[in-house]
Amino acid sequence: MSSGPLAEVLDGQRRADLQRAARALLKEPLLTADGPYADEFRLVRRHAVELREWFERNAGWTLRTDADAARLRKTPGTLTDPTHPAREAARSALPFTRRRYVLLCLTLAVLERGESQVALGRLAEQVVLAAADPELVAAGITFTLERRDERLDLAAVVRLLLRLGVLRRVAGDEDAYVSGSGDVLYDVRRRVLAGMPASLRGPSMVEAEGFEERLEEMTAQTALDSDELRFRAIRWKLTRRLLDDPVLYYDDLTDDELAYLTRQRGFITARINELTGLVAEVRAEGIAMVDPLDDLTDVRMPEQGTHGHITLLLAGHLAQAAGPVAPAELAARVRELAAEHGGFWSKSAREPGAEPELVAQALSKLVALGLAERTEQGVVPRPALARYAVGEPVVREPGRAHGRRTSTTVQDERRT
Repeated sequence: MSSGPLAEVLDGQRRADLQRAARALLKEPLLTADGPYADEFRLVRRHAVELREWFERNAGWTLRTDADAARLRKTPGTLTDPTHPAREAARSALPFTRRRYVLLCLTLAVLERGESQVALGRLAEQVVLAAADPELVAAGITFTLERRDERLDLAAVVRLLLRLGVLRRVAGDEDAYVSGSGDVLYDVRRRVLAGMPASLRGPSMVEAEGFEERLEEMTAQTALDSDELRFRAIRWKLTRRLLDDPVLYYDDLTDDELAYLTRQRGFITARINELTGLVAEVRAEGIAMVDPLDDLTDVRMPEQGTHGHITLLLAGHLAQAAGPVAPAELAARVRELAAEHGGFWSKSAREPGAEPELVAQALSKLVALGLAERTEQGVVPRPALARYAVGEPVVREPGRAHGRRTSTTVQDERRT
């Protein structure tokens, strides 16, 4: 083999490894040397310089790597999206509630001040002491961990930290702690723990009082006192949203952001495609970065199973709507669908009265994917939902415009 073809093969392998490493960081921004993505962690370490430069230049995200972990400190493009909560394990696990998030922060604070090993019972005692802070009490946040539901919440927090690699289980089981029949011992991996915070400013340095204002202050960049800095901030925000959000709608952008995207759309999407393999799907209403490999998402559609089927059927119904649709109307539609498709559904989904919960689960997914939004008037379909509309076949005659594209197979995905 000549040096020319060999060089092309090696360059192709390097680009494939770089893309695999970048995708791993987007999927799991905290990778550990002995975690489920150990092979990808080694690729991140190998390509750390190039990855660090790309993320800092294009998204304003910093990448820290050492022998134990690689941490991509991501700041979201929008701070107002509550539809992708943390989960302790798989997609089916319950989402984190406000109480679980508070417990997570208290647990991290306790672990930071603690020893290299800790028992879950001892950790719980220290969390209770930390929760006695007067400001937390004044905010109505109290923990005794005497009730089973509170112990379940702490167990969920610990399992999340196990999945992230902050803790390593030495002996015991969380279920035994929850039931009061046993304890668990963990190693605390301090280097991984140190990489958990991703904010640009420590919470103790934030002076704002309101929740939204505190988020803004924690993630604020330096003063944007020049056109260059303002354009850079816009580029970062647009890139973050294209990497993280299922759909970037033009209507959600400011005039300056839309003008910049109009000028730089080809450059931005090409850079993302080169690093990640995501392909830009550009429509009149916005842009979606579609993943041909179908794994950079925490919410899937379509999806197998009863809930996936119901979600897809309701998406088709909503796509035909001319305006807001009341949840009660969607529940009635589920009852109609049960008569037609119930033979393929689980028994619980066919029971009378199950419709509101089925609608709520479907809407949570559609809203998370940017396909619908809840308003006071009802559920409003968003433009990207049109791809799930099911219509009559269109006969295309020569010289006539094509009918509306319909599809039930293409996915909108959220990069995590």
